Amino acid sequence: MEFRLTEEQRMIKDTARDLVAREIEPVLAAHDRDRPLPQAAMLKLYAALEPLGLMAPRLPEEVGGSALPYLSYGLIMEQLPAALGISILSHESTTTRIYLGADEEQKRRFLPALVKGKTIACSGISEPNVGSDPRAIETRARREGDQVVIDGTKLWITNGTVADLMVAVAAMAGAGLDRAEAKKSTITRIVVERAHSPYQAHEVAAIGMRQGHLSEIVFEGCRVPARNVLGEPGDAHQALTLTWLANRPLVGLMAVGLAQRALDACLAYVGMRKQFGRHIGSFQLVQQMLSEMLARIEASRLLCLRALALMDEGARSNKEAATAKWFATENCLHALHLAMQVHGASGLTDEVGLERLFRDARMLTIPDGTTQIQHLIVGQELTGFRSFRS
Repeated sequence: MEFRLTEEQRMIKDTARDLVAREIEPVLAAHDRDRPLPQAAMLKLYAALEPLGLMAPRLPEEVGGSALPYLSYGLIMEQLPAALGISILSHESTTTRIYLGADEEQKRRFLPALVKGKTIACSGISEPNVGSDPRAIETRARREGDQVVIDGTKLWITNGTVADLMVAVAAMAGAGLDRAEAKKSTITRIVVERAHSPYQAHEVAAIGMRQGHLSEIVFEGCRVPARNVLGEPGDAHQALTLTWLANRPLVGLMAVGLAQRALDACLAYVGMRKQFGRHIGSFQLVQQMLSEMLARIEASRLLCLRALALMDEGARSNKEAATAKWFATENCLHALHLAMQVHGASGLTDEVGLERLFRDARMLTIPDGTTQIQHLIVGQELTGFRSFRS
């Protein structure tokens, strides 16, 4: 077993951290921290990150991807501000979902701009009544000649209001299939280009990651060229699952990054703040909180990196990915709680910034499968019994 990063991996991590400080944070700081960034600012951030290979890390080089090892991808994601990290993950996951099952003509049309970060992508999966069970999709699509007509509502869509392109997941109506059977058998991916197939997009206010774009999407008779249908009807769930697997430890590492920044702030604070004539860093209970923060962060990081390393080896890692996601997001959220305790009343203020990190971390327990869904995935892997689908 080897727990040290290679020289190349350390360089990747350091490069990402330096780039964030030099090119990312100034853009974020120039805009209201509590309002979604304009699309132009998002594209500027994408352009800054494109040289790191983050626009298409899972795609092969022959189609413009960077074929980045999962472990290297994770090292970079830990360094990114959470709202930007989630946006990148949505974009590149969507790009990967297009690649999986796309024919050559579709690849030529969609991939070049996406892999360069010239356009922004999102995936339309969750709905008001559909979250953890994507096979229960209620959005409907039907063929009309050389077009597909989409009706339905998507909710909790990252990048929805700034995306140029969406992979919408819908139940494709088929001859002889009733509604229940159509939903079960023909869940389909459709590329919807907003400039050619307009849809309504609204920002959804949330507790954290407020510079990002959490959205509601409404399709009302949205007409899309039939040539934009990806793969075969019914193959959507497989494509979604393949991307969710890596997304889970990647989200976990975003939580690790938030908690690590909080720990760094604590270490600086306890060396300056005095009470009872002593630096509070000398107090035993403060040291206990710092120790607990470190343990939660280090354990979370190792679980996430292990899951990604297994994926790089081609191993089946459902259990490891799900464990990494729930453990990292929940434990890093608690580490941030401790950081606020270390800072006392100052930890509750806007000025220190811990409350923003805490709100961002709270958001990360939900996407790509809630904590509870991750537990069920692990339980199924351990016992062989399905707990939420027969």
